[in-house]
Amino acid sequence: MKPMRAARPRCLKAAVAQIATTPGDLQANFRKHLDMIAAARSASVDVLLFPELSLSGHSPKENLLEIALHRDDPMLAELADATGDMYVVAGFVEESEGAQFYNAAAAMRSGRVEHVHRKINLATYGRLEDGKHFGSGQIVDTFQLAPSWRAGILICADMWNPALAYLAAIGGATILLGPISSGLEAVGTEFDNPGGWDINTRFNALTYGMPVLIANRVGIEDGLTFWGGSRIVDPFGSPLAIATGMTEQLVTAELDYDVLRKARYLLPTVRDSNRALVHREIDRLHAREGQVDGKSS
Repeated sequence: MKPMRAARPRCLKAAVAQIATTPGDLQANFRKHLDMIAAARSASVDVLLFPELSLSGHSPKENLLEIALHRDDPMLAELADATGDMYVVAGFVEESEGAQFYNAAAAMRSGRVEHVHRKINLATYGRLEDGKHFGSGQIVDTFQLAPSWRAGILICADMWNPALAYLAAIGGATILLGPISSGLEAVGTEFDNPGGWDINTRFNALTYGMPVLIANRVGIEDGLTFWGGSRIVDPFGSPLAIATGMTEQLVTAELDYDVLRKARYLLPTVRDSNRALVHREIDRLHAREGQVDGKSS
């Protein structure tokens, strides 16, 4: 009699909610979240990703103090109650102890806020003003979604810092969730934002052998045209599903852990990341900078 093999890790049904938000209107955006959550649950989704600052709107600078939420705010608790067994990642302005404010994303499930990521790379260039309003996050962490599936969250400009994607991958992430808020005119007409995000998501997926989700908004806010393009990319860097047009929609795809296993076996970037070398070289660069500073003083 042949020995029984262990059950394969289950597949994961992922979704991105491409929505238009009403700037500063928490209640209107909250209701839209509930509608999308209900639609995703009806489609048996396991993880649902909303855009950056999805509860507040793209740029909450005008009324930040009125719309900031603590992690235990009743609004987040009600969203968490609506999730059931599905993980939902939504963006909000987080107020922490001591009246400090962050561009944050909360991962919620079964009535609880399970994990919060604070944006690290604050976009303060072009027509973007994160650094004027938010403190910078200091941690890249991961959390368990399901058996064999561990998620990292990087918010918009975080995904353009290769070191942060690297940290998520070596920190155990097998899926990367990217809530973004990308307007066509945000940095300059010389930049192809839709093309750039296509390269970024495919690069991170291919390099680290893990699915990547990005959720972008649509509509016009703060004089910027948000182009959508929300998508789900597989561990080989191939798009599985892309939102077409600048309309609100729920985009879904099935993620198979066996595909991730094959990708990471064929291209073992995470295995060969050589953390000891990276750590040593960062220490060496710090020491060199300290020597230069000492001479200049």
